Amino acid sequence: MRIIVDAFGGDNAPLEILKGCHRAAEELQGVEITLTGSRETIEAVARQNNISLAGIKILEAPRIFEMEFEPTSILKENNDTSLAAGLKAMAAGQAEGFVSAGSTGALLVGATLITKRIRGVRRAAIAAVLPTPSKPFLLLDSGANSECTSEMLEHFALLGAVYSEKILGVEKPNVMLANIGTEPTKGDALRQETYKRLAANERIHFGGNIEARDIPNGGADVVVADGFTGNIILKLYEGLATSLFGMVKGAFKKNPVTMLGAVLASPGLLGLKKKMDYSEYGGAPLLGINGTVIKAHGSSDAKAIFNAIRQAKGCIENHIVDTVKENLGA
Repeated sequence: MRIIVDAFGGDNAPLEILKGCHRAAEELQGVEITLTGSRETIEAVARQNNISLAGIKILEAPRIFEMEFEPTSILKENNDTSLAAGLKAMAAGQAEGFVSAGSTGALLVGATLITKRIRGVRRAAIAAVLPTPSKPFLLLDSGANSECTSEMLEHFALLGAVYSEKILGVEKPNVMLANIGTEPTKGDALRQETYKRLAANERIHFGGNIEARDIPNGGADVVVADGFTGNIILKLYEGLATSLFGMVKGAFKKNPVTMLGAVLASPGLLGLKKKMDYSEYGGAPLLGINGTVIKAHGSSDAKAIFNAIRQAKGCIENHIVDTVKENLGA
């Protein structure tokens, strides 16, 4: 299978991107990787850091899509950037998957209008994989669509259920709607109408509403929200995890006794930190697109890029796009 990676997307590009791709080329069987970007720069960085590009192709793209660029400019004045080049190549059938840590807005616009949506999908959704004490869950939409209809949220539920089952290995994933209360009549008109739609959809194992405070407890396999609400949940989740680890670290540094406790507790703490580390999950799939698109975190390191490529490989192997088409077609 062929996967294209944006060599100049993200805060740590291109060095960490090259490291992650090198590891993927060595460890992921059956994956052909193509980097998009300036060949001269890619090869120079690889030489300077002793990174082998064996087995990795380069698709020339002279410019970088900067974060301050207007997302829609990817279609015209910035269509020669590494981000645009990757999407155009996938749309032309040169690859089955695309990974980028670049601009989320531009990736969404480009994937929607260059690669195109799956027929029947109103809007593509960003699906973030987040941890709980017992299992990971899928949150979508995580920021692509601030304003949604109940039909769009129903589509997000279908997309999330398919991904949860095929990629996360959850049998009959429990789909729940983010709301301010658990009763069917809670929330605004959008939430109430969406509740009725999800409850009536036989292709979804709907578990009802879920409040924000209950999401981290692991009751849901898929949490459905509009992009505005989902992005707030995502950012709060990330920020709270960072804050809590900082508080724990500070508590253990108080005196020699607590420092000794830190040594004894370190295996458990390291395991917890790994579970909360976004780089372990790779990235967030952009579901509803006619191809596998993975949005890696903007600050992705080599491990995160490797896992994002591995995530794309899993989506392609499990025919996520075809399965979504079958479910929506039904």
